[in-house]
Amino acid sequence: MSKQLMRGNHVVAEAAIRAGCRCYFGYPITPQNELGEYMSENLPKVKGGVYIQAESELAAINMTLGAAATGARVMTSSSSPGVSLKQEGISFLAGQELPAVIVNMTRGGPGLGNIAPSQADYFQATRGGGHGDYRTMVVAPSSLQELANLTRLAFELADKYRNPVVILGDGLLGQMMEPVEFPEPIKYWKLPKKEYALTGRGDNPSRFIRSLLLDTTVEEEHNWKLHRKYQQIQKNEVLYESINTDDAELVIVAYGVAARIAKGAMKRARREGIPIGIIRPITLYPFPSEIIKNAAKHVKNFLVYEMNTGQMIDDVKLALEGDATVHFYGRPGGTVSTPIELERVIERVYQSIRKESQQ
Repeated sequence: MSKQLMRGNHVVAEAAIRAGCRCYFGYPITPQNELGEYMSENLPKVKGGVYIQAESELAAINMTLGAAATGARVMTSSSSPGVSLKQEGISFLAGQELPAVIVNMTRGGPGLGNIAPSQADYFQATRGGGHGDYRTMVVAPSSLQELANLTRLAFELADKYRNPVVILGDGLLGQMMEPVEFPEPIKYWKLPKKEYALTGRGDNPSRFIRSLLLDTTVEEEHNWKLHRKYQQIQKNEVLYESINTDDAELVIVAYGVAARIAKGAMKRARREGIPIGIIRPITLYPFPSEIIKNAAKHVKNFLVYEMNTGQMIDDVKLALEGDATVHFYGRPGGTVSTPIELERVIERVYQSIRKESQQ
């Protein structure tokens, strides 16, 4: 197919429809409103497509849970404060092992904050965010083509593991425009049947889905079952990008839009003779810990760059286990750095590394 110039929020909506999403429930909040708007116009055009603007984020996530229980491919979307309101429902989805895709086009916070792009929801996305002992898979696209590809992957992973998957974008990714090539739509009716689905048909065996397990031994075993599933996710689903790390003396770790800025800064720094590379996590959970740890066999300095005050840096430090020095640069509250700004930071960090090595 030929490429189409589209806005990021429209890209994820179109990619979801092509991936077999047949139910969307949401509530308006900037900067992701165009996603729901696109769904309202286009999802009802496909066979079985259902769009509902719910009365609140709480209603939207619970409608999502209900549709997931029937076996539908379902998505909801919001931005930071709205996703906070969805956390109880996401915990229920994980506890009941129901697949769903949740899109968060993150904005500046905390509180209502502003509508500018931010990466301040990393903790919320990767640590489960709600109550209980659970994880959500998290993918973090950095371009609109990747947003389209990862949206399809998100639905596939959700079904494969019967687990919620978060697409973690930001206001910039949702609003920018880039050319995108979409894959052909899947044949929704050919998707494997979900044996757990509640269909309401009398000729099927009786089924019920619950997360209320009052017997503590039963609840414990359920938690260990979920834990084993998360271990399989960590083993099988890690995605990352590595650039110029073989000869690097300093490696930037950045994701999403921040990684795009880091790539521009890296190109400028390399022209100045600074041997710098990038490791870009594409899945934030599972986190590419082994890749970062392996890089520390020859790289002893890492620079974590985030659009927040420092959240992913915790996972980088855990991955390194003290085998390298971790530096940090961040801009919180919706402020976006430029490649030139980040290049200056790289120069300062590299000069300090050289100075220490000469002492």
